[in-house]
Amino acid sequence: MRFWDSSALVPLIVQQPLSPEVERWIAEDTAVVAWTLTPVELVSALRQLLRDGALAERAAREAEELARELMARAHIVSDVERVKAITIRLLRVHSLRAADALQLGAALAWSDGHAEGAVLHTFDKRLADAASREGFRVVPE
Repeated sequence: MRFWDSSALVPLIVQQPLSPEVERWIAEDTAVVAWTLTPVELVSALRQLLRDGALAERAAREAEELARELMARAHIVSDVERVKAITIRLLRVHSLRAADALQLGAALAWSDGHAEGAVLHTFDKRLADAASREGFRVVPE
């Protein structure tokens, strides 16, 4: 079981240059762990691709359906109060935006505070750096 940030999930649902790499990761371990607000981030990312002209409306709707299906199979970290408490500490010690800190807070809640050796997938550099300092094995490194 691995924690997936939304930046790593987008290439699973929309063909991008990083998709083959991400598809290898999911083949290694199909058990996805995600934060409860990840679906919101995924729709935001897909709609930004649409606004940027990288996706057509129909493709965006199909990708949103794939995202719903993926999240329906995922283990969802939904203890908002616990994640909020962890996130506040993270914001005090790491240079993170709130959404990224919430992702890392959810990953720490999932790992029950024992991040050593647990895998976190992200393409966000700041999140990757903070997750690594918290003990996660960040992929890609």
